[in-house]
Amino acid sequence: MIPEAWVPNLMQGSYLLASGLFIFSLRWLSRPETARRGVLAGVLGMTLAVLGTFLHPHVEHFEWIAVAVVVGTIIGVPLSRVALTAVPQRTALSHAFGGLAAGLVGTAKYSLWLESGELTTFRMFAISVEVILGFVTLTGSLMAAGKLQEVIPTRPITYRNQNVINLFLLAIAVGSGIWLVVDPTQWQLFPLIIGLSLLFGVLLIIPIGGADMPTVISLLNSYAGLAAVAMGFVLENNVLIIAGALDGSSGFILSVIMCKAM
Repeated sequence: MIPEAWVPNLMQGSYLLASGLFIFSLRWLSRPETARRGVLAGVLGMTLAVLGTFLHPHVEHFEWIAVAVVVGTIIGVPLSRVALTAVPQRTALSHAFGGLAAGLVGTAKYSLWLESGELTTFRMFAISVEVILGFVTLTGSLMAAGKLQEVIPTRPITYRNQNVINLFLLAIAVGSGIWLVVDPTQWQLFPLIIGLSLLFGVLLIIPIGGADMPTVISLLNSYAGLAAVAMGFVLENNVLIIAGALDGSSGFILSVIMCKAM
């Protein structure tokens, strides 16, 4: 057994090492000759982050964690065996899972803290950001994967006043989030935020043609990273904040590079 006094230092130490490995991973992934090393660094960093989190005294019910690992492995292994040409849509599915995780964590935390009376202004703000970005990433990524896989039409789908309608829906979701920050007890607004975020994710992608989906996926990667940052603040987890910030910024930079190249 690890002495209880060592646990905080070991946990934060694993987070620090994991954060460093994530940074090196991004650096090495930028060059083909060091890409394999970058992948290994990222895997090792994530392993350290997970093991460090297991040391947290509030983490309980490891049997459910084991069940989740088994289910995730059963789903993930077949999804990894795709042709090289199908990697973009496979990546989009990963972003969808990440967005779903962020949205569900935010929903669970809102319900828990609302019941216990622990919702602060900052916590509610972080949850609102996490839920909006998470669910937008979920449906947006699914739409992008569907277009690349040609499950849904790859042509742009447009209609009159499309941008106005999209921005109006997003404004309602953001406004509802602000209202909840002011008064977290207005729980009926929370399902509205979720529904509008899911709808906005779909409407955001349908007017974009299939040929531009790789750039869209890179941008959705940035959204997923920002959702992870918000989730890190909600869970008070430093490595989530750092990893999410790296993911969000790198995804945005890549999107800009791809837009200029196209």
